[in-house]
Amino acid sequence: MQRFRTFSERTGEPGEEADSTDRNARRRAGILSRARRIRNPMAGMPGLALRFAVVGGGGVVVNTVVLFVLYHWAGLPLLVASSIAVEIAVVHNYLLNDRWTFAVATPSLGRFLKFNVSVLGGLGVNVLIVWSLVRTGMHLLLANCLGIAAAFAVNFASSTGWVWGRRRR
Repeated sequence: MQRFRTFSERTGEPGEEADSTDRNARRRAGILSRARRIRNPMAGMPGLALRFAVVGGGGVVVNTVVLFVLYHWAGLPLLVASSIAVEIAVVHNYLLNDRWTFAVATPSLGRFLKFNVSVLGGLGVNVLIVWSLVRTGMHLLLANCLGIAAAFAVNFASSTGWVWGRRRR
């Protein structure tokens, strides 16, 4: 039968003495949880991938807005506007991934350059897949979705393994 704790037991305030064995068990569970994460580096990957995807979605919005503004309002040539929009989205994604996804306290030029190379690799994978699949007769939008998924996988793998390495939470 489970016993209900009083307020003083939960807060450790004077009154009924707090159950120190419960606190020790919770502390050991935290240590075991950290030990499990160390033994199983894939343990936090679903949350990490979700944060990475959310940041990427934000990057798509940033890219789209900047492209629209530079091309339609500022009158820049499409190639120039698109290049600037992509790089601004890369900066956005790097900063948010650095701080939120991978929880690094300060940005680094080295990681930023690695991230740019990683994104360029993902772009190459995306373009190659879309081009190949469309040539085989697949619908452009379906091919693009598959290219985006493959580029996401490449970017996530290179970001977790190379750009941020062992800095995962």
